[in-house]
Amino acid sequence: MRRFLVVLYFMLSGISAQAAGFDHSDWNALLKKHVEPIRDGLATQVDYAGMAADGAQLKRYLAATSIVSRRTFDAWSRGRQLAFLINVYNARTVELILSVYPDIESIKDLGSLFRSPWKMRFIPLLGKTRTLDDIEHGLIRGSARYNDPRVHFALNCASIGCPALRPDAYTAEHLDAQLEDAARRFLSDRTRNRLEGDTLMVSSIFKWYREDFAKGWRGATSLGRFLSLYHQSLDLDKRTVNRLVSDDFDIEFLDYDWRLNRTP
Repeated sequence: MRRFLVVLYFMLSGISAQAAGFDHSDWNALLKKHVEPIRDGLATQVDYAGMAADGAQLKRYLAATSIVSRRTFDAWSRGRQLAFLINVYNARTVELILSVYPDIESIKDLGSLFRSPWKMRFIPLLGKTRTLDDIEHGLIRGSARYNDPRVHFALNCASIGCPALRPDAYTAEHLDAQLEDAARRFLSDRTRNRLEGDTLMVSSIFKWYREDFAKGWRGATSLGRFLSLYHQSLDLDKRTVNRLVSDDFDIEFLDYDWRLNRTP
């Protein structure tokens, strides 16, 4: 009987741990300490030297993410899964930069002629060794469970042109609000998205992932309709919004700034 109770205790403990999700406090502390908001919070810079000094904490967090099993992950809610994947992607990107820092000007300096940094297989995650592309395109974009284009404003590629690396970790409890905040801040940044005469100039993110913004999220079946949802952030008048909804407005894409998003 006693043995049965012990086994039952551990079974219930395991179920409780799965329901509780994952502890992102180490990553959250690193972000709060080493990510600096700039331009009224529309963008951020990263103190990579500081991140390197706290490398043991980063390694501890990444080691914890690497032992999560697929079975445990699958038992989590949609929000816990997505927050976990976003945080892992961003933390592993920082790890990749630190592997050569300070001898780096752009994440594109990593990798080789035949293999981009996003195709480097170095991430132990959910029972496999994965790439950054595996996380973004396979686990996140490749799953019909998420279908939230705002993830493109949360995933950070360590570049000035990227949406800001958030100065706090994503969590299931606040995920929707965090994603919405990331979208509004990115679209409010006139260095990345702005109206020039009769042309809406937007980040190349909208070119690379155009299909994701037209999959029906909040009724958006085209890029123009998605952008119209954020007309206040883009500071668009009613006439422009109506033309965007009708897909009758010119949209062009700005060059991407791949320089490292580091503090001066």
